[in-house]
Amino acid sequence: MASATYQLIMQAMIARRQVLCMYGGFARAICPIILGHSAGRERVLAFQFAGGASRGLPPGGQWKCFDVAGMSEVELRDGRWHSGQTHLRPQYCVAEVDLDVNPDSPYSPKRAPGHFSGQPARKR
Repeated sequence: MASATYQLIMQAMIARRQVLCMYGGFARAICPIILGHSAGRERVLAFQFAGGASRGLPPGGQWKCFDVAGMSEVELRDGRWHSGQTHLRPQYCVAEVDLDVNPDSPYSPKRAPGHFSGQPARKR
């Protein structure tokens, strides 16, 4: 069964809401893009657009991979959706994709945002 944090992140993705959390000792503001599992661990690939990071955060933000279990003080908020400017490289954060906000996802997600509004997930 999915953790409460995993379920909250899924809600954020469906509603396109920002996620605020603590991770690795830093407050972070992210937009989750891909949610699923790798090696049995809940993982999320997100675009971090504000907050701190161990190596700093470049202007404009950057892609980050998070272990869901390491996230705390998770809350959702309304605001502009951030997803970076490039999607050229394949992602290796999430091996088994449960949800991808991209309706044309190349990762064969088990669910797609349309799945929750009564529309079937697209198959590749």
